Amino acid sequence: MEIKVKLEAFEGPLDLLLHLLDKNKVSIYDIPIVEITNQYLDYIKEMQRQDLNIMSEFMVMAATLIAIKSKMLLPKEINEEGEETDPRAELVQQLLEYKMYKCMSYELRDRQVDARRVLYKPPTVPLEIMAYEEPVDIGKLMSGLTLQKLNNIFQSVMRRQENKIDKVRAGFGKIEKEEVSLQEKMAYLEHYAASHRQFRFRNLLESQSSKMEIIVCFLAVLELMKTGAITITQENLFDDIEIESNIAA
Repeated sequence: MEIKVKLEAFEGPLDLLLHLLDKNKVSIYDIPIVEITNQYLDYIKEMQRQDLNIMSEFMVMAATLIAIKSKMLLPKEINEEGEETDPRAELVQQLLEYKMYKCMSYELRDRQVDARRVLYKPPTVPLEIMAYEEPVDIGKLMSGLTLQKLNNIFQSVMRRQENKIDKVRAGFGKIEKEEVSLQEKMAYLEHYAASHRQFRFRNLLESQSSKMEIIVCFLAVLELMKTGAITITQENLFDDIEIESNIAA
């Protein structure tokens, strides 16, 4: 016959250790291993009836405590990082995890108790009533409404719209991108060179209407030079650049 042993309020060795730490009012992070080990062993000796399976868990923990107690008496070990190792570290981690899960179990238990107090009642209102919509009396709704009131409402709405406008940015002009095609400018320049045969580079640029057109025109001149459609000459430094057309008229 299986007998479930519950040692007072303890469900296992970690539960007993937490009780001893609380009883002695000591921190989990700084366990007085000698005192706690002695109290733990005294508690085991007072057991009169045990389940061997459960008792084995308590005995394993007792052996662990004795091993830690022995290591505490020896010189502290140094790890690879040059820091002293604490023999209690693994036990502290186990206690912290156990305490966390224990608190979670209490929270779930409280939620289960609260859930038992919740009652649900399905809706019993007939569908006809739920679908009913009160008719709108247009005459009553529009009673007392005059053109002056409508105008006041309209002006109020317009004022709210004006308040949303950024007074600073609203005064900015619209910036539009000027589209100048290099292909179109090259076609224009070829036609110009075919009709003029020889002309000055300065006069060509001055005939352009914007900075962007001047830049694209300059690129078009370079492209036509590359293809041999025009020839560029300049006799002396700072003299005007002469362009001669090689395109048949």
